[in-house]
Amino acid sequence: MNSKQTPTSFAKTLARREVLTLSFGAMIGWSWVLLTGEWLTRAGSLGTTIAFVVGGIAVILISLTYAELAAAMPQAGGEHVYTHRALGYGASFIASWAIVLAYVNVCVFESAALPTALAYVFPDLAQGYLWSIAGSEVHITMVAVGVGATIVMTLINFLGIRFAAFVQTVMTVLIVLVGLSFFTGAALFEFTGSGVPLFTKGAVGILGVLVMVPALMVGFDVIPQSAEEIDLPPSQIGKLLVFSVSLAAIWYIAISIAVGNALNTDQIGVSNAATADAMATVWDSRMMGNLMILAGVGGILTSWNAFIIGGSRVLYALAEAGMIPGAFARVHPRYKTPYVGILFIGLLSCISPFFGRTILVWLVDAGSFMVVIAYGMVALAFLKLRSSEPDMPRPFRVAQGKLIGSLALVLSIGLGCLYLPGSPAALIWPYEWFMVLGGTLLGAGFYFNSLR
Repeated sequence: MNSKQTPTSFAKTLARREVLTLSFGAMIGWSWVLLTGEWLTRAGSLGTTIAFVVGGIAVILISLTYAELAAAMPQAGGEHVYTHRALGYGASFIASWAIVLAYVNVCVFESAALPTALAYVFPDLAQGYLWSIAGSEVHITMVAVGVGATIVMTLINFLGIRFAAFVQTVMTVLIVLVGLSFFTGAALFEFTGSGVPLFTKGAVGILGVLVMVPALMVGFDVIPQSAEEIDLPPSQIGKLLVFSVSLAAIWYIAISIAVGNALNTDQIGVSNAATADAMATVWDSRMMGNLMILAGVGGILTSWNAFIIGGSRVLYALAEAGMIPGAFARVHPRYKTPYVGILFIGLLSCISPFFGRTILVWLVDAGSFMVVIAYGMVALAFLKLRSSEPDMPRPFRVAQGKLIGSLALVLSIGLGCLYLPGSPAALIWPYEWFMVLGGTLLGAGFYFNSLR
């Protein structure tokens, strides 16, 4: 068992703008185009807003603990580094493996989401029927698009984080510009008739959206994962992290309100991409709906890109600590990237397009559960280090740290309970639990092998 952290040969190339677009782009992904109709159906317009306000506050509090720890320990691996120092080997593995599963879930989600997005713009894209899974048809052309995009995204990250960060910045700017045009159109749009109800299923509906929020807003922790590649003072890393979370929370709330004000319940019920249909409605133009889809494709790429970066760095840190096979700790001599982890994530992402559209919601829910486990472990590490190492240099120090850390821990536990059997928002058996339990068993195998 080797828990020693060794120096890396990562290159410090990420500036302030790239760090912000990396984090924000990771959090806004594609779900705000694809799943907005699902949220409004589950909770109603006001219910969805409440879910994102509550979830956003929870994630902001959690991000504050990350911000202090990332500034104090700017090393690749994020959760792995903090929990190892504060809680020891076993706890570090649990937190690290949970975030690996969450990151891989997002990458797998994006490879299945991309062909779904493009089918909105190209209605005849789905050709060559293969089979159906849970009511979702799988076509060979859709699979080809997902697998082909996976190869491209894997190559981008293989060639270096600087190039990946450039792609991230361009795509994020596109998303923001299109989003602003949607908000403008929604503000000017005069809706007539019966819109989306304020609430649809009361507290159950709100919880149904709330359980998705952790996975939707996961991504700020990509900053800690790539901390060794950030060319900024440690205090700035913490500030950018919290700022990016706040921006993402505002984005999701604004999108939900705008869609709820543009479409009625019947329109949302038949829509495959409610945000794109809302964009087309407020501007009375199918072309504008297609433009929104292109922004959503940009979101797929930014989120996908960021989580390949984050996931490969966590795998690197786990391998450096001897917790998983050492091959994952290899850094490419020319491109300075943990290429084995990148290739591994790419391989897994080639699988999901074979499962069709239905798998998307399963991935979000299962990934959310793994995310809150990692969040709770980091909050616990934050509190432990405040107690055991009060004099540790903290370039970004959270005011009222014990209170913030305690709230972050309680909120993480509370969110985690929502996924358990007996909760109205529990994970779906067997599909979502299969993802969670399968990943857990694989991690257990790695862990016990590392103890030999």
